[in-house]
Amino acid sequence: MITLIIFMEGGTPLETRTGFLISQIKLTQRRVFQKLLQNCGVEDFNGPQGNILYVLWQEDRIPIVEIAEKTGLAKNTLTAMLERMEESGLIGRVQSADDRRKSLICLTEKARGLQKDYDRVSQQMNDLFFQGFSREEIAELEKYLDRIMENLRQAEKENRNGKEESI
Repeated sequence: MITLIIFMEGGTPLETRTGFLISQIKLTQRRVFQKLLQNCGVEDFNGPQGNILYVLWQEDRIPIVEIAEKTGLAKNTLTAMLERMEESGLIGRVQSADDRRKSLICLTEKARGLQKDYDRVSQQMNDLFFQGFSREEIAELEKYLDRIMENLRQAEKENRNGKEESI
């Protein structure tokens, strides 16, 4: 078991397993999600590729940079994943009408046809995540996770701006 010791304002240490638990949830969620996809007959993409498809189902024809921002994936990781998805017929690339140097990632008909199955599996995951939770508990948990995410984004931004000592 990994326990982190964090020093709160004023120097008082606080032991927490939150980061470890979040990592374990992510790993377990990925395995369960993949199994649910397979059980639903979806073998055209894996969980991480599903994140990319989800972004594109929300807004099609967007640049790689925007997909990277919305998924949290590094551009080099994303580029390799997009190449595999293009080879399997899930996405295509078109030139931007505004800037011919920029290519936009777009869904294929094949990918559009998989959205209902993905949505069904996503709902099954939500049902598993929040089994036994009240609506209020779910809202409170998501509020705390949003705060953690904002703290991490701020630290990442400061790190990019040369303030490494804040991390």
